[in-house]
Amino acid sequence: MDSYHWALHSHVTLVAASGVLFSVRGIAVLAGAPWPMRRAVRMTSYGIDALLLAAGVALLLLLRLDPLATGWLATKLGLLVLYIVAGSLALKRAPNRTVRVASYLAALLCFGLMVSVAVHHGARAL
Repeated sequence: MDSYHWALHSHVTLVAASGVLFSVRGIAVLAGAPWPMRRAVRMTSYGIDALLLAAGVALLLLLRLDPLATGWLATKLGLLVLYIVAGSLALKRAPNRTVRVASYLAALLCFGLMVSVAVHHGARAL
């Protein structure tokens, strides 16, 4: 498998892992469970996200893309910033449950939109 396909496969796999872990942690936090904020769970999440970022950067370099001059990629990066902020609010920083729920739903929406942009871009490129 060449570098591009390895990086792409890694990126897609890590997107799925990150999304599932965030979704499950968010539901558990909203239900009042303590385990989602335990150190081991948080470190696992950080590790997956760091590898995901590394795979994304590898793809960026392999494809020689300018993220700010490539519309679909700039959109994904903007959504990523919103996802991080909303996810942080949902999991720990929101002042109350209403804001936590709204932030969780906003983070899921951003995640879904990022996946949609990636899939739509991939379909157009074929």
